[in-house]
Amino acid sequence: MSQFDPENNLSETENLHIHLTLSQDTKKASMPLPPETTPVPQPVFMPGMSRRSEEPTPTPTSSALPGRTKDEPTSDQAKEREKDQDSTVNLPRLRLHIQDVGHEGSYIFLSSVNASTVLPSSIRSIHQHLYSSPSSSSSSSTTTSSSPFHPPPTRSVTLILRDMDGVAYTTGTELDPDHKEIHFSLRYISNIATPRHTAEITGIIVHELVHCYQWNGLGSAPGGLIEGVADWVRLQCDLAPPHWKRDEAPAKWDVGYQGTAYFLQYLETRFGAGTVRRLNEKLRREKYEEKAFWTELVGRPVEQLFEDYKKTLLKKEDEK
Repeated sequence: MSQFDPENNLSETENLHIHLTLSQDTKKASMPLPPETTPVPQPVFMPGMSRRSEEPTPTPTSSALPGRTKDEPTSDQAKEREKDQDSTVNLPRLRLHIQDVGHEGSYIFLSSVNASTVLPSSIRSIHQHLYSSPSSSSSSSTTTSSSPFHPPPTRSVTLILRDMDGVAYTTGTELDPDHKEIHFSLRYISNIATPRHTAEITGIIVHELVHCYQWNGLGSAPGGLIEGVADWVRLQCDLAPPHWKRDEAPAKWDVGYQGTAYFLQYLETRFGAGTVRRLNEKLRREKYEEKAFWTELVGRPVEQLFEDYKKTLLKKEDEK
């Protein structure tokens, strides 16, 4: 195991607690499978799976905690980069629990991302896209303290890597809903194509962290809109996987995930930067009633907006 480097650790108020468990039963996981639906959000996050490459499976080395990858910035570089980001983001207590450190997915995760940096940086990105005002996003001198947008009071996030079906899901803990758990499938991680390891893992973490920080219309917003906002943030972070199709019209606007994410991006372009921020803030203040919600937000019913969106896709198709 590599020596702990305090320079690569979080500050005193940003502790990352790591819990590793070596399972002696590689066939069965001691933790139960995820529920059929996720309390926050619904339904369970199940994006299309990246295809495994034809390359041979990497063989784990004797080091359980591999060092930083060559493309990952040093702790000094990361700190310097974060100076230009919003310094007033209140990071929650962050924990990493690996149920089976001997699992192939654990090796891939630990050799592809650094949890102590990817979790805080993802949370800062979420605040930038959902809570910082457009002016503060382009100016490091403006902080979220002057922003009219209000993130939920998430107090802790525990990322749990375990052998389970599906991809990932987010839920509140039994303690209270302000303590979140993200369950991430080691089985899925082990089947990610090798060139996609870092981007896919980071993209899923961003998506699930959005569920820890978005509003849901007091529990009344459609699940497709909730999932669409999460993938919209992933899209803004340049983490869209190659199987996402921007020019394909979904069956309905709230189909969820990337289908709704690209529709939200259309609205962001049409009605100006900050449209999705205002949508999220509106979901904080009031219950979701479709006609009134969209008319008050952008002046048009969502059905008309979706028809306009599909016309732009048909026009692009004709121009090819």
